[in-house]
Amino acid sequence: MILGLFEGHINVSNLERSSEFYEKIFGDSLILINEEPARRSRFYWVGGVGKSMLGLRENYTQMVRQHFAFQTTVDGIRNAEKYLRDKGVTPTNFYGEESSELYVFAAMPAVSIFFTDPDNHSIEFIAMLEGEPRPELGIIPWNEWNKLNTERKPL
Repeated sequence: MILGLFEGHINVSNLERSSEFYEKIFGDSLILINEEPARRSRFYWVGGVGKSMLGLRENYTQMVRQHFAFQTTVDGIRNAEKYLRDKGVTPTNFYGEESSELYVFAAMPAVSIFFTDPDNHSIEFIAMLEGEPRPELGIIPWNEWNKLNTERKPL
C-alpha cells in the first residue's frame, strides 16, 4: 500500500544553506516558506506535485541526525551515483564510506546508495529488487547480488 515517503521534516542548523543543497537535488520544487522567527521553515515537493514533501526547519535546540529514504526505480538507482556527483554530492555506502558501489539489503531485497546533507542527516535512494529475500546474506555489493541470482537455479 505504501509506495514511498510522502512527507519528512528535518531540523537544520542553517536554513539557507540546506535550502540551497536540496534545491540542487530536487530542482525548482519549493512550495512554502515560513519566515516567522520561531518557525523558520521551507517545504518542497519531491518527485512532482502531490507525490511527497520534505520540510526543512531551522531549529538549533533539537539538532539530531536523522535518516530518510526516497523510493526510486532500479534504473534510477543505476544513475544515482552520477546524478549525485553531478550535483557536487558525495555518495556513500551503508557504512558511511565514500563509495560509488551500490549495496543490496538482501533481506528485502533492495538496492541503495546513501549521501548526507549539510547537517549530516543520512539520506538514501532505494529501489526494491525482484527475487526472494535472502537475509542470510546481510548487506552485499549489488554486483555480488546479481552474480548470486544469475547462478541460482529455480527449485
